[in-house]
Amino acid sequence: MQNDWNKERRLEVMNKKKVIGYVGTRDLGRMREEDIRKLDVINIAFGHIRENETVWEDGTGTEENLERIRRIHPEIRIILSIGGWSADGFSQAAMTEGSREKAAKSAAELVAAHKLDGIDIDWEYPCFALAGIAADMRDKENFTLFLAKLRQELDALGSGKMLTIAAGGDTYFTLHTDMAQVQRYLDYVQLMTYDLQGGFVKVTGHHASLYPGTANLFDVCVDKAVKAFLEAGVPAEKLIVGVPFYARLWKEVKGGGDGLGREAGTVGMGGPGYRELARDYIDKNGYKRYWDDAGKAPYLFNGDCFISYDDGESLRIKADYVREKGLGGIMFWEYGCDPEGILLNDIYEAFRA
Repeated sequence: MQNDWNKERRLEVMNKKKVIGYVGTRDLGRMREEDIRKLDVINIAFGHIRENETVWEDGTGTEENLERIRRIHPEIRIILSIGGWSADGFSQAAMTEGSREKAAKSAAELVAAHKLDGIDIDWEYPCFALAGIAADMRDKENFTLFLAKLRQELDALGSGKMLTIAAGGDTYFTLHTDMAQVQRYLDYVQLMTYDLQGGFVKVTGHHASLYPGTANLFDVCVDKAVKAFLEAGVPAEKLIVGVPFYARLWKEVKGGGDGLGREAGTVGMGGPGYRELARDYIDKNGYKRYWDDAGKAPYLFNGDCFISYDDGESLRIKADYVREKGLGGIMFWEYGCDPEGILLNDIYEAFRA
C-alpha cells in the first residue's frame, strides 16, 4: 500500500504544473498573501549586467519583503531575473571566458547574499541589436557558454540552485541559439509568448493567442512557439508558456467590422493592465468584447481602437493546452498589471481543476 502511495505521489509531483510570476522589485512588498500562496516561483524583475558584472538595485525594504514572502510560503522559489527589454551587457559579458566568469560569479554572489534560489536570464535577444543593445553573430555560441558558466557557479553554491531563461516566442530565437545544448543547463525555458504581434506592425492582431486565429496576418502564436522549441531539442516538461497580464492596442483602425486583421494608423502599442481593462474597457465605454474561437483569444474594439489581451477564458484554455502537451506550466508578465490577482487565480484554479 505504501509503495502504491509513493507511486501516486510521484505521478502527482510530475504532473504538477508550475505557476511563475514576474514581480518588480518595488512590488514585492505589495504582494497579497493569497497571491503569494498560489505561486511556485517568483522572478524578481530586474537585475542587470554592467561592465561584465551582474548587479541588482534591491532598494530599501527588499530583504524584509523577501522574508515576509518566505514566511507566508516557505516552499516558494525566489529567483533574480537579469535583463529585460533594452537591457544591454549580455553580448559583451558572454564574449570571452574572462567576462563570462566575472558575470557568472557576481550573479552567484547575489544569489548567496540574498538567499535566493537562482538566476533567470532574460536576454532580448542573442544576435539581435534591438532597443540599443549590443549584438554579435557569435552570441549564438556564447549564449551556450555563458549559461554553462552560470550553471557551474550556481552549482558551486550547493544543490538546488535554479537557472532559467526567458526566450523569445518565435523561431527567430531557436534559429539564433543552440537550444538542444542550452537546455542541458536549465531547469526550464519560459517562452515569452506575448508581444507576438504589435510593436512593429500597423496591422491589428492577437499578441498572445494560442493558435493563429481567423484573421491574423501572421502565424505567430503559442502553439507555433512550443513546436519550434520542441523541434529545437527542448523537452516538453521544461517548456513554460508565457502569458500577458496587459494588453496591446492599435489606434485609427480602418475598415470597420470587428477590427481584427485591419490596417491601423499606429503600431500595436503597450496597452492597459488587466485591472484597468476590467474596470474601464471590457464591454464598457464603447468597447465590445469579441472572441476568436480559432485563435482561442479575446479582443476589444470600439470602431477606432483595437485591443488584444488575455482573460480568464483564454487562460483556462492555455492551462488545458499545457496539460495536454505535457508542458511545465505557465509564467506571466507581470504582477503589477493585475494586483487584485484575478488572472493569477484563473490560472491557479485551472491547474487545480
